[in-house]
Amino acid sequence: MKNAGNRWRSLGALATVLREPLLHFLVVGVALFLLYWAVNGDASVAPQVIVVSAARVEVLAESFATTWMRPPTPAEIQGLVDDYVVEEVYSREAIALGLDRDDTVIRRRLRQKMEFVSDDLAAAAEPTEAQLQAYLARHADQFARPPQVAFRQVYFSTDRRGDTARRDAEQLLADLRAGRAPADLGEAGDASLLPRAMRDAAPQEIQNAFGADFAAALAAAPVGPWAGPLQSDFGLHLVQVQRRAAGAAPALADVRPAVLREWQAEQRRQSKQAFLAALRGKYEIRIEGPAGARIESDGSTAVRPEGTAGR
Repeated sequence: MKNAGNRWRSLGALATVLREPLLHFLVVGVALFLLYWAVNGDASVAPQVIVVSAARVEVLAESFATTWMRPPTPAEIQGLVDDYVVEEVYSREAIALGLDRDDTVIRRRLRQKMEFVSDDLAAAAEPTEAQLQAYLARHADQFARPPQVAFRQVYFSTDRRGDTARRDAEQLLADLRAGRAPADLGEAGDASLLPRAMRDAAPQEIQNAFGADFAAALAAAPVGPWAGPLQSDFGLHLVQVQRRAAGAAPALADVRPAVLREWQAEQRRQSKQAFLAALRGKYEIRIEGPAGARIESDGSTAVRPEGTAGR
């Protein structure tokens, strides 16, 4: 009985030890060490050197000053350097252990950095005036000034007036054409939140305010006399087109900032495509399974399914 009691006490003590967090930490530490040794080989190799350059210290200090709106103290600089060294150590060890592999977040971040490299290559180029002029000529529709219209309108609500809305509008139209305009033209129609007049409005602006049907009918209205009634999304309108200005292709000087911005965007796209094509050329890409067969049947040459390389 005494021996049995001792065994039970020993087992209880062992269970207590097994539950200790320190033991768990040691086990994990040993496992990581063994994994590191398996990946990196002999641990007796001299450790890698971590150099914290003066430029790096300056970057750390500037980042601190930007955040806290004051320069760091010497003690804070020491803390920044220590934190950078810890980050560098952990980063290198994590990469050595392969912890960066198959991590979606890290893969996306690396892709983003490579795309930044491609963008930097394109940003280094400055266009000549001839290049911008040629780009403007190729994309004239994109930068052309749209036609503009100045007009005023009188609104008749079909919701409020019902069947009399059109009759009332036609009666006012006859009075206006006969020179019998009311003292207050705004009081002749119905109140609304619609603009009573628009100056030098583009077709899209008119369509946004009154609807596509009204914009199309207004485009056909004559300049000068009152016309209508024109149907909109809200009711009927009498309109007087006061002037029209035809669309025109602008000179480069008038739209240079916009042309430069679009030219640079196109250069970035082309540079990114060329950069990616050059990188992909270094790899043989194979896609296995049904997806690979489907891509092959589509005739894609960007990637080749498993077993079809070199065809």
